[in-house]
Amino acid sequence: MERKQRNAKRAQWRKRRTRVVKRLGRSERPRLTVFRSAKHIYAQLLDPETGRTIAGVSTRTPSLRSEEGDKVAAARRVGAAIAELAKQNQIEEVVFNRNGFLYHGRVKALADAARESGLKF
Repeated sequence: MERKQRNAKRAQWRKRRTRVVKRLGRSERPRLTVFRSAKHIYAQLLDPETGRTIAGVSTRTPSLRSEEGDKVAAARRVGAAIAELAKQNQIEEVVFNRNGFLYHGRVKALADAARESGLKF
């Protein structure tokens, strides 16, 4: 892919991401933010006041890396793992930030697994 195309795609993603975050607004609840790359998916809980990461997990986490399956199954494992970390930190309700990615496929699988594990959005 040509450099200009790559930069244009990245600029479009940044625009979508900004629009989604702006629509979420300021909330008292922690934010569950998702980032999806071609190979991996990352999820982190962010403190609403300071913006610091409370907990994070991804398909690159050693405990999740070795397991087999497709990318959607890996996203489900990440969703369940982030819900467990939230419970350990006494967090029951979050605001879901899809970060400009479509709510479909791996992002949806992560969100559904987090909900099944007891996290409320």
